[in-house]
Amino acid sequence: MRDIIAIDLGSNAIRALKINCNRKEFISSFHKTVGTADNLSHTGEISRGALDRVLKALDEIDREMDFSNSTVKAVTTEALRQASNSREVLDEIKSKTGVIFNIINGDDEAKYALSATKNRLEKLNLNIERFVLADIGGASTELIFNYGDRFFSKSFPIGIVTLTQKFNNLDYLKENISNIMLDVKYFSDEVYKNYGEVEKFIAIAGTPTTLASLKLGLTYSTYDSEKIHGTILTREDLDIQLNNLLNMSKREREEAIGVGREDLIASGIVIYRELYNICNFNSSIVIDDGIREGLALSECAKLSER
Repeated sequence: MRDIIAIDLGSNAIRALKINCNRKEFISSFHKTVGTADNLSHTGEISRGALDRVLKALDEIDREMDFSNSTVKAVTTEALRQASNSREVLDEIKSKTGVIFNIINGDDEAKYALSATKNRLEKLNLNIERFVLADIGGASTELIFNYGDRFFSKSFPIGIVTLTQKFNNLDYLKENISNIMLDVKYFSDEVYKNYGEVEKFIAIAGTPTTLASLKLGLTYSTYDSEKIHGTILTREDLDIQLNNLLNMSKREREEAIGVGREDLIASGIVIYRELYNICNFNSSIVIDDGIREGLALSECAKLSER
C-alpha cells in the first residue's frame, strides 16, 4: 500500500502530512505560512504573490515527501471558496506541480477536523464525549458541537487574515468583536438550547497552538507539536500572552512566533477570547491536529475498505 500525502491549503498556511496507512503512522509533516488570503478582503482575488508562495511551498513539500512515490490528496478551504480567480489559481498549481486541489465546503472541513480531534483525544487517553471544537482559520472559523456520535457544525467567514486586513486596528476589533461574531453566538445558543451543554472546549489551528507554545516557553524554532497536544489555556493565559506579545520588540516577536505573524495572532486572540464568552468556558484544550490529519486518516480508511 502506497503512502499518502495529505495537503491542506488554508487561508494563511499550507500544511502537509505523509502517513503510512498500514501502520497508521505519521512519517513526516510540513507547515509553512503562505498568506493565501493576503489582501483577499480588498481585491476578492488570490494575489500573484500568494500563488507564488504556495507554488514554492509545494515544491518544498515534494522535495521532502516525494509526490512521485505516494498518493497525493489535497484540499483547500475558505480563501479559495471566496476568491473570484480560484479556478485559474488551481489550474496553474496543477500545471506546475501536478497537485490537484479540491475546494471543500465547511461541512467537510468540520468532518476532517473532528476526525483528527477524536483520534488525538484517544491518543491522549481523554474520554470526552460532549465537546465544542473551534477551528480558527485565516478566512473562516468553524464551530463544531460534538455529542457522542452526532455533531452540529457551521462555518463563519471570520478569520485572522481577513479581519486583520479589513479593520487593521486591534482596539477597534476588541470593541466590536461581539457584534462581528453575533452569528456565531446565535448558532451556539441554538445548539445549547436544543442539545444541552458540553463538557469541554477544544481549540485547533495556528492561534491556539501558538499561544500554547508561548505558555510552554517554546519559540518558533523550538516548536514541538507533541508538547502542544492537550495544553490547557485559560482566559487569563490569552490576556497574558497578548500583553506579552504587544510588549515584545519586533525581533523578540519574530523569535517567539515567526516573521510577519504578530498582527494575525493578535486578531486571532481576540476571536479566540470571544469564543470563550460565546461557548461559556473559562479554559480550552489545545490540539495541534486538523484538516490534514483528518484527510490523511479518511484516505487510509478508504484504502482499507477496498
